[in-house]
Amino acid sequence: MLVVHVYIDVKEDQIEAFKAATIENCRSSIQEPGIARFDFIQQNDDPTRFMLIEVYRTDDDPARHKETAHYAKWRDTVADMMAEPRSSIKYTNIEPADEGWG
Repeated sequence: MLVVHVYIDVKEDQIEAFKAATIENCRSSIQEPGIARFDFIQQNDDPTRFMLIEVYRTDDDPARHKETAHYAKWRDTVADMMAEPRSSIKYTNIEPADEGWG
């Protein structure tokens, strides 16, 4: 499993539009066979900051995800909503073991 944390800072006047677009992307993304989880969270003390927690079954699945129509729609829709470019950190899953993921 490959776990990716994507950090996003959104313009204050774009929060609700960003949330709507990202929820739509999450719901489509979790349907992909290569995605075990696709979580979307908002920071409590700064509502302009969000994180996507993406759990991929293989190292090739992030590239497959980026080829989908729903990802392209999300990327283009939210591009101008961000206060700065998003960043990400990749992690290797340890526990639960890969077999423990749905």
